[in-house]
Formats: sequence, C-alpha cells, structure tokens
Amino acid sequence: MADIEYTRKFGDRKEGRLLRSLSPFYNFIPYIMITRNDASNHFEDKVEISEAERWFREKRTEGFKGMGMLHLFIAAYCRTCALYPGLNRFIAGRRIYARNNIEIVLTVKREMKVDADETTIKVIIDPTDTIFDVYRKLGEKVDEIKANDGDNNTEQIAGLLCKLPRPILKFAIGVIKILDYFGILPQAVMDASPFHGSMIITDLGSLGIPPIYHHLYNFGTLPTFIAFGGKRRTYEVDMHGNVLEKKYVDYKCVLDERTVDGLYYANAFRQMKHFLKNPSLLEQPLENPRSDVL
Repeated sequence: MADIEYTRKFGDRKEGRLLRSLSPFYNFIPYIMITRNDASNHFEDKVEISEAERWFREKRTEGFKGMGMLHLFIAAYCRTCALYPGLNRFIAGRRIYARNNIEIVLTVKREMKVDADETTIKVIIDPTDTIFDVYRKLGEKVDEIKANDGDNNTEQIAGLLCKLPRPILKFAIGVIKILDYFGILPQAVMDASPFHGSMIITDLGSLGIPPIYHHLYNFGTLPTFIAFGGKRRTYEVDMHGNVLEKKYVDYKCVLDERTVDGLYYANAFRQMKHFLKNPSLLEQPLENPRSDVL
C-alpha cells in the first residue's frame, strides 16, 4: 500500500503480489489444507450500538438517507484492512498473496420481494476512504443495479456459460479453474466474478433473521464471509443495580485461517469492533494505511 514502493515481479498475479518473506510454515499450509472449507474458522461476536444509532440519526438529518449498519460494517472492515493488511491476503494456486485493493462483494435484490431477481455487486474501497465514501460508492452500485432491467456482467457471463451443453460447461469451468490457479484468468472475468474479492458480506437484519455462518467458496479468492443480523434488545444490570435496556447487533464471520494466525485475527477484529462502536472514527480519511510484508 502507501508506504512501500513495489515493482511487479514474476510470480505476482493481476490482483495481488506474491508474499515472499513468509515463514516456510505459512507456505506449507496451503498444501495440507487445500481448500477454503478445509481451512475455515468460525467466529461470532456482538456489538452494542447505542452510539452507532445516535450517529446514524445525526447523519440522516445531514442528508445521508439510509445510512445504516451495512455501511458501517463495510467501512469498519475496510479501515481495519488498512491497519491490518494481512486481512486482505488471499490464497490462489496454493500460494499466499497480498491483494492490491480492497474489494467488497455483496448480494442485492432488485426489489424486496421473494420472487425478485437477485444479483451481486462488487465495490472497490480505497484504504483511505471514509464511511461517507463507502456510502456513496455502495449507493451508486445499488442504484445502477436497480435502474438496470438487464443483466450485469456477472449475470451475462453466467448466462453465456449456461447455454453450453453440460459436458462442455463442465469442461469450461475446469478451464476457468486452471486459469485462475495459475493467475491468468482474464481481468474482465475477475471483475465480474462474485468469488474474487477481499470480503463478502450479507445483511440478514434486512430479512429479519439472525446471522448465519456462511461457507467460504473454494473457487475464487474470497477469504472472509461476514453475516450480521437485526437489532435486538436486551436488559442488563449495571454496577449500581439499575436495569438498563441495551441494543446489540450479532455478527458471524467465516475466515480462511491459512492467511494469518489467530493473534493477528484477534487484534484485527478487536479493532473492527472498536470502529463499529464508534463510527465517528470513520469520518476522516486514514492518513497512513499500512502495507503488508513483502
């Protein structure tokens, strides 16, 4: 990122650079745990949202209509990636890479109806972006999808492939996987793919249900899946014996454990939770995003 001058080298991929200074243990692990489902760790937590809700109300009166938990989760995770760049690593071809940018993937419906079409969008976030930048970029993508009656790039590519006879389609998918393994998948395919990115997130609170542990995809490069649920109320007793009403949002994460160790994940998600509890910290651009190791 910002503090490293890096020249592309042999072995790098279009979307990331090969990490060459990792210990042999890290380089060995992808040969033992070959797929992401082999290496999935499950993590859950909750965040108290009193300050966040107050902040949302304030920002909505300032014109940020619809500002909510989805924007906050994305902004908090991206800011954490900028401080803990190991979160933005991925494994492809059994090698570990540092991703060049932060790409967030999410699924949206064109309408909130059971039978409405569902599609995916991908938003590229800069390490220095504020929560207002996230709000703008996400809003532009969602508006683009909802205004477009036709298929987006993802649906167009999937539609073309599904017109093939099944044996040929199976062969074509196999070729795509080989190209991805060696890092020569066309950029247009990666841009359209919902399986390539930094993190995929789902807002199950909008459906009125709690979060789930969503599996990672073995195809592609996504190392993290975050699901968060709706707001829930609880009653707690403070140190003086007073009963207080609190609001929480639960979230669950599925993580590829091959990229960083447990301590790194623990510190990173502790930082993310701090941002979730204090969204005002995300109002200003980050001055010095950190770079991953070489």
